[in-house]
Amino acid sequence: MFSLDNLIWLLGAGILFVYWWNSGRFKGRARSLAIGHCQHFGLQLLDQSMVIRGIWLERAAGGNLALRRSYQFEFTSTGEQRYQGLLVLQGMNLKSIELEAYKLPDSD
Repeated sequence: MFSLDNLIWLLGAGILFVYWWNSGRFKGRARSLAIGHCQHFGLQLLDQSMVIRGIWLERAAGGNLALRRSYQFEFTSTGEQRYQGLLVLQGMNLKSIELEAYKLPDSD
């Protein structure tokens, strides 16, 4: 049968698999929020890439535990220079979006 060591390894592998399976959903949610935010301000999300920068466990407003994930992305305002943005999700909810100071396009 299973020894305790085998059961612990199996449980660990299962947790890693569930994390990997769900990470695509969270990354897709972050990408769609970043695209919407950039479109709202007349910016363009570059490379359609979201790079995870951190994962923390924290308490949500209702007192429940939730995972807080931060994603870094790049955008442009003029098409010439890249700028950094940081998006933070708490669970599936948007907590914040921060954009690096960027050059406004000429209005000629």
